[in-house]
Amino acid sequence: MVAHADTRVVHRGGSKINFRAPVITQDSRFLICVSGECIKVFSTSTEECIHHLQGHKELVTGLVLNPSNHLQVFSCSEDGTIRLWDFTDGILIRTYNVGRRILSMHVSAKGDVFLVMPLKRNKKGKFGLVSLNLPPSVEQHVMVKGHTIVFHTVSTDPKCIAFGQGGEYVASVKENVLHVYFFNKKTFYRFALGTSDEKAARNAFTCVACHPKDDCIATGHGDGKIRLWRNFNQEKEYTYSTVHWHHSGVNALCFTPEGTNLLSGGLESVLVQWRYGQPGQKDFLPRLGSSIKEIVVSPDGSLFCTSHTDNKITVIQNCTKVSAVIQGLVHGDGVKTALMVDPRTKALVLNGKPGHLQFYSLQRDQQLYNLDIVQQEYINQANLDQFEVVKAALDCRGSWLATVEQRSAKEVEISLKLWAFDERTQSFVLNTTISAPHDGPISEICFSPSSQSSTTLVSVSLDGHFKAWELTQPDPSDDEEASWSCDFVGDYHSLEPKCCCFSADGSLLAVSFKEVVTVWSPASWDLLTTLSQPPGAIQDLCFGRLSCSKYLLGATDKNLCCWNLLTCSLEWSTALDVSLLLADPLSENVAAFCGAEKTTDLFVFRPSEPRPHFSQQALCTGRVTRAVFAPRDEHLDGCEESSQWLNRSQLYFLTHNMELLTFLTKPEEERLMALSKQPTIDDSVAMTPFYLLLGKHRKRQEEDRDILSSQSGVRKLLPQGSVAIKELLHTPSHVLPSTSILCSMFVSSLLVSVSDSRDEAQPTEVEMESEKEEEDSEEEGASVPPRPEHESPDTGAKLGPVLTKEEHRELRGVKKLDYSWIRGLVTSNPVVDTTKQMVKTPKPMAKTPKPMAKTPKPTVKTPKPMVETTEPMVETTEPMVETTEPMVETTEPMVETPRLRVRTRKPMVKITEPMVETTNP
Repeated sequence: MVAHADTRVVHRGGSKINFRAPVITQDSRFLICVSGECIKVFSTSTEECIHHLQGHKELVTGLVLNPSNHLQVFSCSEDGTIRLWDFTDGILIRTYNVGRRILSMHVSAKGDVFLVMPLKRNKKGKFGLVSLNLPPSVEQHVMVKGHTIVFHTVSTDPKCIAFGQGGEYVASVKENVLHVYFFNKKTFYRFALGTSDEKAARNAFTCVACHPKDDCIATGHGDGKIRLWRNFNQEKEYTYSTVHWHHSGVNALCFTPEGTNLLSGGLESVLVQWRYGQPGQKDFLPRLGSSIKEIVVSPDGSLFCTSHTDNKITVIQNCTKVSAVIQGLVHGDGVKTALMVDPRTKALVLNGKPGHLQFYSLQRDQQLYNLDIVQQEYINQANLDQFEVVKAALDCRGSWLATVEQRSAKEVEISLKLWAFDERTQSFVLNTTISAPHDGPISEICFSPSSQSSTTLVSVSLDGHFKAWELTQPDPSDDEEASWSCDFVGDYHSLEPKCCCFSADGSLLAVSFKEVVTVWSPASWDLLTTLSQPPGAIQDLCFGRLSCSKYLLGATDKNLCCWNLLTCSLEWSTALDVSLLLADPLSENVAAFCGAEKTTDLFVFRPSEPRPHFSQQALCTGRVTRAVFAPRDEHLDGCEESSQWLNRSQLYFLTHNMELLTFLTKPEEERLMALSKQPTIDDSVAMTPFYLLLGKHRKRQEEDRDILSSQSGVRKLLPQGSVAIKELLHTPSHVLPSTSILCSMFVSSLLVSVSDSRDEAQPTEVEMESEKEEEDSEEEGASVPPRPEHESPDTGAKLGPVLTKEEHRELRGVKKLDYSWIRGLVTSNPVVDTTKQMVKTPKPMAKTPKPMAKTPKPTVKTPKPMVETTEPMVETTEPMVETTEPMVETTEPMVETPRLRVRTRKPMVKITEPMVETTNP
């Protein structure tokens, strides 16, 4: 694909996940599949996408597990590179540059790597199978030179190549010929089926599989037969047996790891399990939804995986139960409806399964839901006429959906259905069905913009008329729903209308009749004017947006014309074969896809300026007939001037082979590559999952600490490092002791210690509060104002927190207690040395009289449990009052000396202060 300046065309969002066979990991936990330029890793149990492996510049064409490491996977691409990934962490390990386009990749049981690629750089259409040696290297980018040719002509489909038991031989099928090559003997054998009769085309090979433990090759054929080849090491004595169940071509074959069963699938949507050595015995798993394209078995044989033509992957347990379904964008055989964007969910809306519309989220790259329009069972049979959804339209609010279903039998049957969005079910519910709305096929439908007072739908038919359908609201007193009815029928000189379009504000309606464009007023349905142009039928119409709303664009197969509606004259015209004309609803830009002989060109311009500000030739192969502008969640910044038309919207378009493509700008690509890069960490610490988890935990702790510090105004410092954590991170795992030994050490290292800064600021507050408590105790006898001489000289600068009345009452209750016994406990018990130091910190505490140390031993021993559990003491303050009353009676000499009592209360208040703080919450 051709890159243009700051943009390039990529497969992104809605890509095919059934393009190549998926890969199941060794432990059956993950399923890896290709998706355009990226690789997706899914969980087989939850269906969740775990990783997006991004790095390839072109379409990914193959996936194989690394035979030397079951946690790594190889991928190849048309960009000529092979990349090695760690799929568990989503990290790119190494890139091998082959220099040629790669179509598929294979790995034998011996670990040898084989590629399907063109043998000559300039020759197209001829591909061979080559053996490649990937050199061991520690570099990120490695150039690979030299290869050995195994087959000069092979099919590009990976299902047509298989490796035998132990990697001793390789089998390749193409058309009606089977080729077998033995590596050790270096011998080549060729087996051909009859090509002279009329059934030769049905005898063609479609797929091949080799038995893992026996010399047997299974081949599938276009007539539904499966042939089992033996003695193929001799061209004249080979034999084969035939089994037959499929009524059409066999699409996929796969042996189980032990070789006990052979799995096959085809158009019937049935997984068939053949017993090896017992041709008459087989099991079935029917109704898998659509035709089977690929079959894969996990290395342990516990999971089967089928890939289907509707871009779906099904995970099956033991061939009996469907455990998971991974659904991508359903491409189907063709999209007859236009591409639309649901205003509510920002999902892409288009044809899905037969008779359905699919809602696909491009942002999350997954299907939201299917809407059954036809509501009839689909029968998979050729030449059977069935109802199909041919047209669809959404209004600007996403409240109404209009669909047209049609069956082309002897007489054309048409139905127009109107669907209302149900807030309760979050889906569309059928509101009105109009049978035979026109006498001929409907070529176009469109809604009026939401700015109009009433919602209007216009349908254009080849019967020569266009009809306006209006929504009528019922009487509020009636218990009825809103319904639709025909409001106007228009025509112009018995000509066939082709297309229609509303202006941005809904005040004008343009309908094309052959070479003439008619402009109508929806308010009165008067014909305002007619516009003519050079000979040629109008194929597409488009109104300008925003500042260019006065312009109307019309496209034919030879010309592109622009009319000025203010002057009703032709503004400009140019000779272009426009296949699709599309306006961006969020800007003045208009995109015109012009079809050449084999490719499509794109021009982006403003109607006011006929010169395009973006153009790209050879955009894709084939003709583009479906495209849509999808609004972005966030506007892009930093784009070049030629790519600024992609700032608000992203352009998606469908190719002739049903590939959904879009544009990727350079800033987007740089952002995506930055997300997929290895996270930056400290070089001194080994990067392990444990370290990454711990780093996230520390970051969260720092954010929480910053929030708390901003609220309290005080910053609490945490310890700068932990020896325990450093030892855990630097010591090899096989040398570490058991987890039970490390657990306590690790948990202790995560605990936050109390800051010393708060302890240093407490003594002054303690003195002030103790004096206030003494004054409060005196208020019980008489109300006496506090004495200024007892206040600390610097209390004005270090005032403590203001206490409520309830807290003051608790302090008075605690003040009545006698904690003189704590002094003796501190001096006798070495466990609470920190409390002893805290008591000695204030200078008045050093003058504590010696009689405090002579507290009776029984008094000291009884409250020991209270010291060990200092936190719950606040919760049990009332029992403590009862137990300490005798202690007050025994210490009567202490009560007689008020000065001594005040000094001994200071440690008491210091100990109880943090307890009061804990009770505040």
